Amino acid sequence: MQKFTQNKHSDALLFERFSEMFGQNYECIGVFNDETLIGICGLWFCTRHYSGRSIEVDHVYIDDEYQSKGIGKQLFSWIYTYAKAKGYEAVELNTYVQNHPSHKFYYNEGFNILGYHFVKKM
Repeated sequence: MQKFTQNKHSDALLFERFSEMFGQNYECIGVFNDETLIGICGLWFCTRHYSGRSIEVDHVYIDDEYQSKGIGKQLFSWIYTYAKAKGYEAVELNTYVQNHPSHKFYYNEGFNILGYHFVKKM
């Protein structure tokens, strides 16, 4: 059985994928300290039968130097405001099972675990 792992991909492949993603209800937002990018995440916009109009937050990253300084809380506050302004009623996300610090953060943000996310590489 092949285990799915996070792979490093070439810049060309990532450019190709992001180019396609931007045409599929995807937005990417950045967090800056002056001119320096210190955080980033993606937002997928969709309607789901169980949550209605929702924004799925994807691949949240805050630079190590800026973690535990309230940046993530500010980022998610902005996401909630943005979601409401666009008429969305839920925010959802996936997090890696072994990423325990993120679990604590998302629990503190009021997220609940609804299930597991499975991937099968073809």
